[in-house]
Amino acid sequence: MKRLITLSTLAAALLLTGSVQGARRAPTPHADTTGYEVANLASLGGTAGAGSSINNRGWVAGSSNLAGDQVQHAALWRNRSIVDLGTLGGPNSGVLWPVKNDRGLVAGISQTAQPDPLGERWSCSAFFPAPTAVGHQCLGFVWQGGAMRPLPTLGGTNGFATGANNSGEIVGWAENTVHDPTCVAPQVLQFRAVVWGPVRGEIRELPPLPGDTVSAATALNDRGQVVGISGICDRAIGRFSAIHAVLWQDGRPSDLGSLGGVAWNTPMSINERGDVVGFANASAAAGGSFAAHAFLWTRDGGMRDLGTLPGDTTSQALGINDRREIVGTSCDADFNCRAVIWRDGEITDLNTLIAPGYEDTLTTANDIDESGRITGQAVQQATGALVAFVARP
Repeated sequence: MKRLITLSTLAAALLLTGSVQGARRAPTPHADTTGYEVANLASLGGTAGAGSSINNRGWVAGSSNLAGDQVQHAALWRNRSIVDLGTLGGPNSGVLWPVKNDRGLVAGISQTAQPDPLGERWSCSAFFPAPTAVGHQCLGFVWQGGAMRPLPTLGGTNGFATGANNSGEIVGWAENTVHDPTCVAPQVLQFRAVVWGPVRGEIRELPPLPGDTVSAATALNDRGQVVGISGICDRAIGRFSAIHAVLWQDGRPSDLGSLGGVAWNTPMSINERGDVVGFANASAAAGGSFAAHAFLWTRDGGMRDLGTLPGDTTSQALGINDRREIVGTSCDADFNCRAVIWRDGEITDLNTLIAPGYEDTLTTANDIDESGRITGQAVQQATGALVAFVARP
C-alpha cells in the first residue's frame, strides 16, 4: 500500500473499504495558453505525498509517506525543502485541510502511542496507510516553532484538526463521552465541532443544527466564521454525518442548503468575504452513495452547483481565495481525477494551463493562496508515484 489518501480520493476510498485507488488518466494535452509553472516537491522517502495547504508566505503543508510506504508523516515544504513534522508518538500524522495561517502555525492530525480503548476506526483512519491506519488514538495537533503538541478532546478518545486562522484559532471536531445510538460500528462516541484557542488548552464546542446529534468544523476565516457539517454520528466521516452543510456565526449554526442530496454536504474552505466552497451530493436518489458536485455558496446567491469537466461524474471544490479563484478536482466514474480551477464559474482542467516541460498529471488541486499559487497532488508519468506539487502563475 504505497498510496496516500488525499481529500479528493477520500470518498472513493471509503466506498472501497479503505483501499486507495490510483487517480490516474492519460495526461491532457497542453493548451496553447501557458498559465502555470509547476514543480514537484520532495518526499520523506516514500512514493506518495500531497500538498493540502498553501499560505500567503508560500508554505506548503501536507503529508508524505516514509520509505516503505507503511506510514506517513505531516510535512511542511518551505523554499521547496521538506520538514518532517513528526507525530504525537504513533506511526502516522498528516495535514489534510487548507490551514490558511500565515504566522507559522500548522494544524493537522496524528496518532499517539495510546491504543484506542473502544477500537474505533475514527475519522483519521481514512487518511493513513492501511497497514497502520487503526488501533491508535488519533488527535488534532498544532505545530509551531518546531514542536508538535496535542489538542484536547471533549472528554472522548479522539480528535481531528483542520484549519487555523491568523488569530491562532484552530477548528475541527472531537469526541465526547456520549455513546451515540446513531453511530455505525465500530464508531461508538458522539463528536462535536470545536474551536481550539487562541489561548492554549482552550476548547469551545459548536453545536449541530436542531435535530442532529453531531457536528464537525472544517474551515474558518480571520473574521471567526466557521463552516462544517451537521448530521448523525454514522461512520464519523462524510456520508450522513454531513446531512447538512453549516456556517457558525458567533457560535450559532445556520444551514447553507444543498444541491438536492441528503448526504456528503461538506464545506471545505471559506475566504475572508465569507464565500464557501465544498462538495455535496447532487440528488437525493443517491442516498448515502458518493455522487457529489463541487459547490460555491455566497450570502447573496446561496449554494450553486459548479459542475464537472465534460464526461466526468463527480467534482469537489477544495480551496478558494479572496478573488473567488476556486480549485479542486473532477473525476470520472472510476475516480480517475484531474485538478481543476474555476474562474467566474467556468471550470478548466489545470493540466491545460501548464507551461511546456512538465510531463506529469495534476490529479487534485487542494488549495490556492492570494497570489494564485496552487498546491495538490500529481501522478508521475514515469513511475506512477504520487507527489505533492506547487503551481505558480
